[in-house]
Amino acid sequence: MALRRLAGNLVSAVRPLSCLQLARNYRAAVLTEFGRPLQVQDLEPKALAPDEVRVAVYNCGVNASDILTCQGVYENLPNLPFVPGFEFSGEVLEVGSEVTAVQKGGRVIGLQSSGSGGFAEQIVTTAADLFPVDNSLEFEAGAALADTYATALLGLQRRAALQKGDTVMVTAAAGGLGLAAVDLAANVFKCQVIAVCGTEDKASLVREKGAFAALGFHREHLKKKVRDVTGLKGIKVIFDAVGGEVFEEAIKCVAHEGKVIVAGFASRTVPHVATSSLLPRSFSLIGLSLRHYREADNAVFRQAVLDSIELYESGLIAPHISAQYPLEQVNEALSFISERKSTGKVLLDIR
Repeated sequence: MALRRLAGNLVSAVRPLSCLQLARNYRAAVLTEFGRPLQVQDLEPKALAPDEVRVAVYNCGVNASDILTCQGVYENLPNLPFVPGFEFSGEVLEVGSEVTAVQKGGRVIGLQSSGSGGFAEQIVTTAADLFPVDNSLEFEAGAALADTYATALLGLQRRAALQKGDTVMVTAAAGGLGLAAVDLAANVFKCQVIAVCGTEDKASLVREKGAFAALGFHREHLKKKVRDVTGLKGIKVIFDAVGGEVFEEAIKCVAHEGKVIVAGFASRTVPHVATSSLLPRSFSLIGLSLRHYREADNAVFRQAVLDSIELYESGLIAPHISAQYPLEQVNEALSFISERKSTGKVLLDIR
């Protein structure tokens, strides 16, 4: 870790060369047609508005929403041409005349509200989309941290009021959001985590991250396996971002007065839940959307991101990065996730 930080400081020491990017075109992965591969093109920098910031992007997370957008099946599709990528880390190159929250040369993590622009050597955004960080925070970790950990933290802490010793089930536990939920529940909240994942290598990963047990998903066996682990108590909190039959089976494992967090539908199948099913165990269904918090309660949204950064800097959590690709291999990065080969996060390394 010390060597990585030293290397980061040495890179920062020669950063003035990066200001040359202001005067020349920059490379970006551009979506020109839905369902077609991205094309790496040279784009011309635009002048900053008074409230805007130009950031040199060093790493950018590749997320499921980026894939769905490129496929043309995501909600609120953008106008083309379009540069995907909303979760990034880098260094401030230039600030508009009205910007005071960040400084030129400072390291930042970005969550782009427009959901675009990060698959590029530089991005223009607003200070409201940026989180200044210390120089000791690695760019790779910065691009893998904010979205999943802030989402999981809001769900587990704010919405489910997780307590030490609670039993927690996390579905798709080796994915980006699932692994963040496992990490937080096991290592921050000190809970007994039961992880549901697809393969043995993924099961090994979630155990390393702190899961008490790792179960493969089999529709007919899941409830029995949970009973073997918990007795007849059931699961206090279920964190699900899969939907479909995984969700339908998982809720059969919930304890009396348990809570089920609905954080997404990776299966692309939205389950239909009869409200009568809530009555026998008096359990709660809780919806969770980081994007909604950003719009409805921005202070809570920003605090969740800041808390995630602080937990990382304190050594309590650590995002898992399974692969990094250069910008020129952006389509391979998208395929790697689409083919379910990834665990944790996948990044573009744009430096």
